[in-house]
Amino acid sequence: MCIFCEIIAGNIPSTKVYEDDNILAFKDINPVAPVHIIVVPKVHIESANEINSENSKYISYIFEKISEIAKSQGIDSYRVINNCGEDAGQTVKHLHFHIIGGVKMGEKII
Repeated sequence: MCIFCEIIAGNIPSTKVYEDDNILAFKDINPVAPVHIIVVPKVHIESANEINSENSKYISYIFEKISEIAKSQGIDSYRVINNCGEDAGQTVKHLHFHIIGGVKMGEKII
């Protein structure tokens, strides 16, 4: 079981900021900004490369909830990031999105 599946199962503690039947959002343990939230589907999808017609509903649902999660953290301006694959920096093989905000960011991604 991957680390995010362990967090979803409650076997590893996290600082939850949002949870429902489909997704879990929790604070990143190594934040890069004052607000750094990880949002994961509760079903295991390894990466963006595995999104298909059967599981894409979880991804659209995440994007329906992102603004609500961001607002709950006191921000309405933020960046959403997904890393797909090792060369892109994906270290956990469970599809996840970073909500990053609370600081002025430039236009450059890296």
